[in-house]
Amino acid sequence: MLYNLFTLAVWAVLIIFILTSAIKIIPEYERAVLFRLGRLVNVRGPGLIFIIPVIDRIVRISLRVVVFDVPPQEVITRDNVTCKVNAVLYYRVVSPDRSVVNVENFHEATNQLAQTTLRSVVGTADLDELLSQREKLNQTIQKIVDESTDPWGIKVIAVEIKDVVLPSEMTRAIARQAEAERNRRAAIIQAEGERQAAEQLAQASEILTGTEGGLTLRMLRSLSEVSNAPNTTVLFPLPMEIRKLLPDSNK
Repeated sequence: MLYNLFTLAVWAVLIIFILTSAIKIIPEYERAVLFRLGRLVNVRGPGLIFIIPVIDRIVRISLRVVVFDVPPQEVITRDNVTCKVNAVLYYRVVSPDRSVVNVENFHEATNQLAQTTLRSVVGTADLDELLSQREKLNQTIQKIVDESTDPWGIKVIAVEIKDVVLPSEMTRAIARQAEAERNRRAAIIQAEGERQAAEQLAQASEILTGTEGGLTLRMLRSLSEVSNAPNTTVLFPLPMEIRKLLPDSNK
């Protein structure tokens, strides 16, 4: 009797072990790459799947987007400026079977490729291009990494250059350059204002001299504005039109 109970218990444990090994639940964000006796069979999931214990083996692959912070890379730009550049890489697995079969560790391989590509692309750009045209460099890096990781079943969604760290000497030089540029623009704006003012004054002078009594009216208006100030001595000059009433001394 005890032997029969022990045998039933052993069989029950064995059946539970076999069922536990044979039944797998794959979440929606994962896929199971199935190998049977070492050979690739297919990709299964999501949901409930059945495998043959001992004979079958599955490798779970996540399909979610992976965000990798590329460590700062010391780069020499095309115009021989040393700087440190870091970036953010967004990618996901689109072919789970290729990501398992074609590369040993697709995460590490993608990350290393992103670092080397970042150094290569930034090294071909000038400092001004690196600071002002990041979107162009981002697209170039994304295209190179995406094409290189396509045999691994990886899709690179985006690459963003996050920060550019310059030496302190270069930072001060850029600040002086920006200050000189602002001073140049201020001088140009001031000169343009003086030119426009001169043109307006010339036009006003032509109008006043061409109109009889115009200069006198303008003078009286100026005197009225000055007379409001305290301790002001006002001199009233004779209008220019009085010359017509005076005899000509040349006759």
